[in-house]
Amino acid sequence: MRDEGGAPGRGRRAPQRRHAPRPRTEVQAARRVAFTVLRAVSADDAYANLLLPRELERAGLSGPDAGLATELAYGTLRRQGTYDAILAVAADRDPAEIDPAVRDALRLGIHQLMSTRVASHAAVNESVELAREAAGQGAAGFANAVLRRVSRDTPGEWMARIAAAARSDDERLGLTSSHPVWILRALRRALAAEGRESELDALLAADNASPRVSMVALPGLAEPREPGADYSPVGFRLDGGDPDPLVRASGGRLRVQDEGSQLVALALTRLRPVAPGERWLDLCAGPGGKTALLAAEALAGGATLEANEIVPARAGLVRRALAPVPLDVIVHERDGRELAADRAGEFDRILVDAPCTGLGALRRRPEARWRKQPSDVAALTALQEDLLLAAFEALRPGGVLAYVTCSPHLAETASVVSAACARLGDAAEQLDARVALQRVARRPLDLPAPVAGGRHAQLWPHRHGTDAMFLALIRKRA
Repeated sequence: MRDEGGAPGRGRRAPQRRHAPRPRTEVQAARRVAFTVLRAVSADDAYANLLLPRELERAGLSGPDAGLATELAYGTLRRQGTYDAILAVAADRDPAEIDPAVRDALRLGIHQLMSTRVASHAAVNESVELAREAAGQGAAGFANAVLRRVSRDTPGEWMARIAAAARSDDERLGLTSSHPVWILRALRRALAAEGRESELDALLAADNASPRVSMVALPGLAEPREPGADYSPVGFRLDGGDPDPLVRASGGRLRVQDEGSQLVALALTRLRPVAPGERWLDLCAGPGGKTALLAAEALAGGATLEANEIVPARAGLVRRALAPVPLDVIVHERDGRELAADRAGEFDRILVDAPCTGLGALRRRPEARWRKQPSDVAALTALQEDLLLAAFEALRPGGVLAYVTCSPHLAETASVVSAACARLGDAAEQLDARVALQRVARRPLDLPAPVAGGRHAQLWPHRHGTDAMFLALIRKRA
């Protein structure tokens, strides 16, 4: 029985109102691919640059959809430090306390709200759906509240808010540029060694920008397309689209390769004319991009080439990279220090592309900045010096080695070379790497001399549009 006002009477239970379940948002394939990559990077230590192409192919994405997935995955990883600072405020909790899958969905949503032209409702709704699929309805409600909190303020307001909360100038710069403080300090010191500390902001911005696709035409086997590279005589640019069809159609003679990698390899192969019968060695060859370029140059000049890669899976990549070059290249799978020790005095040119922190390729390997720690540097520099010294012993008198890292960190670059040369004494002569690079470049490179002296060279993303490749050339005196 009901009261006059229509309220349920005391003797009867009010009927429960049934709500139709809220229809689930359909997640766009590009966002789903990006989320899959983010999850694999977070949960399985996957490498985005290796996983993303496979996921794009699996999802059947190409053209603009593939471009969107790439931007979402790479952009979220590059700016993760900034987004976590925003997330901490919007969620009122440490991001480390949030379920990892939900955290990745939130990072993806924040990236779209902060750094893309994606409509806010799409960024929020589809990220909420990803959180729901990963962790249930409660997680969806939490994600919805957080992302709507982020969407209420402009990106500029959020950046000002996290900057104001920083405890130091370096922490502020690290939060707003999404670089760990130890990395930005290492980059600042490397620039200061050239008298260019004022370029730090430009370098940090370049690390967060999507790099253009840089291609190489293996010399003697293919011709560069137009437009040509800025500096490499064997390079060209792909100003849009997927490079894979071009690579496949050429049989691998045209391939993706950073222009800086091309230049440091050519600085060794074209340092002087190649004498037929010269013996070359690529001591740390994986994954094989520079090895293939060396092989093409060796083939053209009548030299032989051997390669070495200690990790079997990466040695397989080296063999695959070499397949388009009709040169018989032996690929060893040994510790480079032991191989070089066993081959004393045998080689005319040796490339030591040493294992390093990879701080020079943060724009291409976006997760690297969050995985590396300052403690990694000491172990790497000891290995780098050992490899350089061992390679030197494997040189013939008059032979030259190129010591290369994809890092500008002074401990991995100038300090390793200085320490090695001090141990080698008069047996070693350091050649001017800046001159060698200028000789092979299509137009002049801005390569200032180190403030404290030295004959090495450093390339930079913000200055040259390349990865931050370091090069030193050392000759064994006759």
